[in-house]
Amino acid sequence: MKHNYLLLFLIMFSFSSCHDTYKGLDFEKGVSFELNNLRKEMISNPKYDLSFAIPEKKTDPIIGKLNLSFELKNTKHPVILDFQNPENYIQQVQVNHKAVQYDYKNEHIIIAPHDLSKGMNIVSIDFHAGNLSLNRNDDFLYTLFVPDRASTAFPCFDQPDLKAKFKLQLSIPDSWVAVANGALISKKKEGDHTLYNFKETQPLSTYLFAFVAGKFQHTTQTRDGKQLTFYYRETNKDKIQRNLDKIFELQGKALQWMEQYTGIPYPFGKFDFIAIPSFQYSGMEHPGAVLYRASRLFLDASATQTQELFRASLLSHETAHMWFGDLVTMKWFNDVWLKEVFANFMAAKMVNPAFPNINHQLLFLVDHYPKAYSIDLTAGANPVQQKLENLNMAGTLYGNIIYHKAPIVMRMLENIVGKDSLRSGLQTYLHRYAFGNANWDDLIGILDKHTSFPLQQWSQSWVKEAGMPHYQTKQIGNSIIINQSDPHKKNRLWMQRFHLLQSTKTGHKQTVFFQMKKNDTVRLKSEAPVNLLNGAGEAYGYFAISDAQKKLWLSNRIFSFSPLQRAAIYIDLWENMQDQTIKPSDLYQPMMHFIQEETVEQNVNLLLSYYTELFWRFSTASDREKLSGEMETLLWNKIHQASTVSLKASYYHAWIRTALGQHSIQKMIQLWEGKEKIKGLPLSEDDLTRLSYELAVRIGTPFGKGIPGDILQQQLKRITNPDKQKEMQFIMPALNENIGVRTEFFESLKKEENREHEPWVITAVSYLNHPLRARSALPFMLPALEMVPEIQASGDIFFPKSWLDATFSGHNSRQAAVIIHEFLEKNHDFNPKLMQKILQSTDPVLCAESMLYGK
Repeated sequence: MKHNYLLLFLIMFSFSSCHDTYKGLDFEKGVSFELNNLRKEMISNPKYDLSFAIPEKKTDPIIGKLNLSFELKNTKHPVILDFQNPENYIQQVQVNHKAVQYDYKNEHIIIAPHDLSKGMNIVSIDFHAGNLSLNRNDDFLYTLFVPDRASTAFPCFDQPDLKAKFKLQLSIPDSWVAVANGALISKKKEGDHTLYNFKETQPLSTYLFAFVAGKFQHTTQTRDGKQLTFYYRETNKDKIQRNLDKIFELQGKALQWMEQYTGIPYPFGKFDFIAIPSFQYSGMEHPGAVLYRASRLFLDASATQTQELFRASLLSHETAHMWFGDLVTMKWFNDVWLKEVFANFMAAKMVNPAFPNINHQLLFLVDHYPKAYSIDLTAGANPVQQKLENLNMAGTLYGNIIYHKAPIVMRMLENIVGKDSLRSGLQTYLHRYAFGNANWDDLIGILDKHTSFPLQQWSQSWVKEAGMPHYQTKQIGNSIIINQSDPHKKNRLWMQRFHLLQSTKTGHKQTVFFQMKKNDTVRLKSEAPVNLLNGAGEAYGYFAISDAQKKLWLSNRIFSFSPLQRAAIYIDLWENMQDQTIKPSDLYQPMMHFIQEETVEQNVNLLLSYYTELFWRFSTASDREKLSGEMETLLWNKIHQASTVSLKASYYHAWIRTALGQHSIQKMIQLWEGKEKIKGLPLSEDDLTRLSYELAVRIGTPFGKGIPGDILQQQLKRITNPDKQKEMQFIMPALNENIGVRTEFFESLKKEENREHEPWVITAVSYLNHPLRARSALPFMLPALEMVPEIQASGDIFFPKSWLDATFSGHNSRQAAVIIHEFLEKNHDFNPKLMQKILQSTDPVLCAESMLYGK
């Protein structure tokens, strides 16, 4: 249909430029791939001169003015601008300084060919800005335009391959400050507002254009000769003082590292970054105005090593985007993974020097592999590079495959071509396409010259197709047979390197080999009946566990393996459990033993996350009561025995999430009241708020004895930060003991305006569906599924999957499985990309229900 429509479009305009010939056409919403290509062929050198008048009251409209200049190849076709707002938001349109009539169809402003000129044109539009992506709060706002939301605020060519220079003018209330991509040129007081003028930017894609305005503090430091300015709203002076220098240190080192690695100085002039309360993402890479979620940067004194690593990785990730994504941008959003994989891959390299005592190979394994497997082993698995027909569905491409499988694939690529060759190839890529656009095939074309390896064939299975290989090992005589199979029966081959670890009586012996032949079976000499195929934690796939492996790995002998090898074993055990070759009950006691004996923090955190999921998802209510006493005692003791604040915090968070015993509940109450202290683990205001949530969700259950009924109201009075007060006030109804209050709250989420603060919504929905309240939350499941298209249309890129994950986070019952199955059976015509998300998020529910209650 789309291709036929485009053909009709082109034919009609080939014969006539009469306004009436296209007036009745039904233009598709969003930016189709065909429209993208047509505009790229017609239009060049766009420049945006924008002004916005921002009132102090967030309900008053924002008035905008656009002067858009561009060169037009010819006047055969109309010029189509994107504007995702009602037509009455458009006040006036001028072309080349003359008022013109225009058409408005399906969120497009259509300017007739006869009003245009070959060569340079200027389109001027007075408009009211749409609020969808302006994120307006009482005393601040910030833009977030990725992937196709710039056109919700102002008319534009909202596609990544029409890069443009932006000039911006903002009129804001006097008590506010403003930040944008470009450096500040001037500011001038005009009545009760101040007029900010910003320098013209380098060429940017529309999704990277950004500004922030509001009441912020700011601090400037110089690092490696660069002036860095940090804007924030945090009010806790101790937290600011404790974190500020470390934030600047990490940010400065990341910039320095990227300049050295790429051989290209920071390309965008000034560097400002802003901490946003309850920001939808962890970070967003607007050049010159990088946005971060405040809680990711301002860590508590009780922060874990994982949180510190995440902060360093986040700052490095967004910094890497200045080169990979901002300087060179994908041509079309089907390659959005390309900018993300470079950012993640580079971040891993950057973080290493800042944390010299960390086993970074182990960190890479535990951070990426479980999250990638959580998607790749489901019926909703998607390839790294996905197909995309319209930018209005680009947000559905994001997820764990992009952020976690893609870095694994990139590490494979580095191993194939070599570190030096990859770096050289990437430098060529960045220089060749600087301030322009490129795709994955462009990069592969460059790297092909550095290796004789069949990169195109390798790329086909690892990047362009969904799923993962399955492996089985079998001992025959003194040989081990390794079989790779394709679970989708497509007879594919995934070429990769293995480190086979053989367990002998005298120790462990490693054999390295590379599988890249069409024959999918490998035969190697073996000295032992038990082998670990992923001995270096590097290979990617599902590794079926034999009875001999299971016997060894669930015993004390597992600690004869290295920390990296143990992590690979923990992951294999978990994936085999989810594949139902190991019963959840078979893991209960071994899991306690692993947690008791494990000393390496990355492994501790992996095990604690697995235990929490095992406890709530893969156990019945009666199973939990059997588990809870022994494990709560173990975790409480580990909190006190741990040698670092970071480890203490890890055990503490697992303890409060899973505690059900009366003794533990009383300890939690005493901690919240301040009557009990944990030596070496100070609990911050945020910690106490989370503790109050965990206690509140137990009220009204058999585990709620002694918990103050007004604990949330009491905690709210303790909070000093106004942004955090508002967050708690929003979440409190979801924790209310009264099902009527919780139901009313869920119903309120059906209105878009009540989903404005997406992180708040996700926290609230998670508690609505907490395992202790899962039965009462069953009526929410079907409406939550039916809301997904609207959630996708109105929310930001991570919201649909996060909404689904939160909705199903606490469920494992037969009733929940029935609701899911009935929805899947009745919705065969559901949007395929959204259905993928549903299949991914519901897979753990169906898996657990099948294991616990049978078919």
